Amino acid sequence: MAGSENVRQVCANASGPGADGDLVPLSPWRKSSYSGYNGSCVEVAHLRGTGIGVRDSKNPGAGWLAFGADVWDAFLSGVKNGEFTISS
Repeated sequence: MAGSENVRQVCANASGPGADGDLVPLSPWRKSSYSGYNGSCVEVAHLRGTGIGVRDSKNPGAGWLAFGADVWDAFLSGVKNGEFTISS
């Protein structure tokens, strides 16, 4: 995966001793207003560095993925451009 060096998996206790300070969420985790109520959602939060954290809303204690700001911006651009649209 291109840019995979900008994606990191973070364990649930990443804010504990020895944690990378740039990976601590600065904002509350939030879901998209477009999310349904079936629990199949992801949540996002800004991280202390310049990244974004993404976690599974059904299992928030399992940790999260940390994306660099450039990777996250590229992903959002792809979503807006329809690059991930699934044809039925």
